[in-house]
Amino acid sequence: MKTRQQIVAGNWKMNKNYGEGRELALEIVARLKLSDTKVVLCTPFIHLSLVQELINGVSNLYTGAQNCHQEDKGAYTGEISVEMLKSVGVSYVILGHSERREYFAESDELLAKKVDKVLAAGLLPIFCCGESLDIRDADTHIAHVEAQIKAGLFHLSAEDFAKVVIAYEPIWAIGTGRTASPEQAQDMHAAIRALLASKYGAEAADATSILYGGSVNGGNAAVLFAQPDVDGGLVGGASLKADEFITIVEATK
Repeated sequence: MKTRQQIVAGNWKMNKNYGEGRELALEIVARLKLSDTKVVLCTPFIHLSLVQELINGVSNLYTGAQNCHQEDKGAYTGEISVEMLKSVGVSYVILGHSERREYFAESDELLAKKVDKVLAAGLLPIFCCGESLDIRDADTHIAHVEAQIKAGLFHLSAEDFAKVVIAYEPIWAIGTGRTASPEQAQDMHAAIRALLASKYGAEAADATSILYGGSVNGGNAAVLFAQPDVDGGLVGGASLKADEFITIVEATK
């Protein structure tokens, strides 16, 4: 058993209507066994209040949002603030997912502001980083990911950084069915941990949970999570099926 906190976060993305989300959450609650692994359900905004009520009292289950705005309030039609998320009991917020970076042009500077806002509210950021296939093929993937982390997180104090979860997601493996090999995942996670040690020290780096995200499923989770620097997963499509999601959670043991 690894000493770092093991986390499996299910990112539902833009899926499940209200009734379908309730059914999925109920099934996960009913089937999830008590363990030391933290399980985070990152649902669309319409589900957060309901799911929080359903998981209330389950010690290892938490709700997470898929995004937030960098301002407290104001004329930002269609956005949601950290305080709104906090008011319904949300614990985690995904920031910098590759889809937000690509489709909504979220910059490193913007993400640094969102990280600050989430931490100031007492919530926990799941900070995403990762590279495209072109960057991987050019063998500049480590430098690319390091630049994302430095720009988004390295302004933080050691105290605040200790609250951050990092999720490495090779963009070329998201929703494609193609997964980074266990060795590729381990190499990047080890590089990230070494970078963190250079800034915050070896003890802080060793305590940081680094998740893998990229077509994680019930068949490959165990071998990915067995890697020494992989501390769980950020799960997309497989989190929409209760049985497979539970299998992935159990693979952290």
